[in-house]
Amino acid sequence: MRARLDIVERFLTEMAPDILCLQEIKAENGAFPSPAFRALGYETLILNGQKMHHGVAIISRIPLSEDTRNDWQDNGEARHIGVRLPNGVRLENVYIPAGGDMPDREQNPKFGQKLDFLGRMIRWSEALREPSIIVGDFNIAPLECDVWGHKELLNVVSHTPIEVETLKALQASHDWVDLGRHFIPPPERLYTWWSYRAKDWAASDRGRRLDHMWASPDVAKAAASHQVHRECRDWGKPSDHIPLVTEFAF
Repeated sequence: MRARLDIVERFLTEMAPDILCLQEIKAENGAFPSPAFRALGYETLILNGQKMHHGVAIISRIPLSEDTRNDWQDNGEARHIGVRLPNGVRLENVYIPAGGDMPDREQNPKFGQKLDFLGRMIRWSEALREPSIIVGDFNIAPLECDVWGHKELLNVVSHTPIEVETLKALQASHDWVDLGRHFIPPPERLYTWWSYRAKDWAASDRGRRLDHMWASPDVAKAAASHQVHRECRDWGKPSDHIPLVTEFAF
């Protein structure tokens, strides 16, 4: 967050969203650059930071309430923060673990932790009775058209069959509407992440859709548009992820 503050400020100035959800802020709450956001009119900052790793934040120009944090990783890592909007809708911001390099729970404990994290999310989602929006870095590209090469990535963490099936179970647990695919239906390709390893990310276009915005069915009816800001991948010191913006007619 601190290394990329300038491009976040640029995005807020040019796009002016009411609410910004961040993942992987990699800063403790006291080290978060809050004054820069307040200078742009974002007075409400809900932070769940962690030194050097993980961390999520919700930045808003409108008042928010009911700050909650679920430890779906079951080890104290800062990977979730939830709030309530003035109209009563819940907004959940989550950073699901990447899961390491090997899709094998026995040989790679990080992969097992990722699946267990999703399992805890599913149990939470099954009990959810409130109108809600959930957004964040899910670290899973579920559809064939969500990756540059379906066959090539079947055994690559983020697109393995077990991850895809587990994410489907999460979606079904609350009848979540995938807003990205609601507005940009398959089989159109849709990516939100490109690796740093590519010399020319745009030319190779080996992307994946790892970032998602979902909404409860009633809330999804109020969704008016969904934008994927691919151009931000070329901004100075860019993240490998790009911003998504959904507009709701509340």
